[in-house]
Amino acid sequence: MRRASPAGRPAAGGRAPRPRDAQPEQLGFEGMPERLFVCTPSKLGAYADCPRRYRYSYVDRPAPSKGPPWAHNSLGASVHTALKNWYALPTDRRRPEVLPTLLKGTWVRDGYRDDEQERDAYRRALGWLEAYVGGLDPADEPLGVERVVAVKTGVLAFNGRADRIDSRPGEQGPELVIVDYKTGRTGLDTDDARGSQALALYAYAAERVFRRPCRRVELHHLPSGTVAAHEHTVESLARQVTRAEETARDIMAAERTVAEGGDPDDAFPTTPGPRCGWCDYRRTCPTGAALPGKEPWAAVERPTEPQVEQG
Repeated sequence: MRRASPAGRPAAGGRAPRPRDAQPEQLGFEGMPERLFVCTPSKLGAYADCPRRYRYSYVDRPAPSKGPPWAHNSLGASVHTALKNWYALPTDRRRPEVLPTLLKGTWVRDGYRDDEQERDAYRRALGWLEAYVGGLDPADEPLGVERVVAVKTGVLAFNGRADRIDSRPGEQGPELVIVDYKTGRTGLDTDDARGSQALALYAYAAERVFRRPCRRVELHHLPSGTVAAHEHTVESLARQVTRAEETARDIMAAERTVAEGGDPDDAFPTTPGPRCGWCDYRRTCPTGAALPGKEPWAAVERPTEPQVEQG
């Protein structure tokens, strides 16, 4: 299959393609504000992890082909949707015995090595859900489930979908809590909750959408049944917003460089590392292609199973 030429380089007699999120250029009037950078946590995270991955995802058109689907993404999506549908039930039907039906109805089969591994993953996921739901009060009604929150700053037009937003009693009245479900094999701690830019941006946006304090963020790790939490302050949330704005400025500068005919490889360099083995665009990226890659099912294998890597 012929690989598409790098975006941003004019074809013969043509013009350089415009990044997907770019808007038509406006006349520059003095004092006119710059356009806001429209973003989600995954968009900011893609650039922070590797600018080249951001370019492949959001700038190059046509976008390079991705690799095969990942089993761990399928597993996570299945569990998330099952929990969403559990909360969509009337409170008198929120019982553990409905979980097999919910999980089967949301199960994503992509990426697994074979039927045996898929069945094992399903059994594990069902066990996680049963244990997790067993610790919930069915009568507790979250303020939002898979709820989109959005906010604008001087640089960002941010929007994101929080797994769950709880309203809990606080010293000064009801306070909001951001809950994020995790299904990876590795356990999480308070440092993960404190350092998560996505959770901080969700909290910042939710506080402004609902006009209630939102400082607590929680990572609910279903495989271990643990909760990693952090209590933000106004200052710590502001620092995370500033970090996001700095990333957005870097992205917009790189996109302008490409739009003006600059070399996209220079504007969006690679950040080689362990993540390359899990990247959707490893086969397209010259740097990633030179590093060992992971099989699509590697992250859901039992620890005792040998993990097969591809060269």
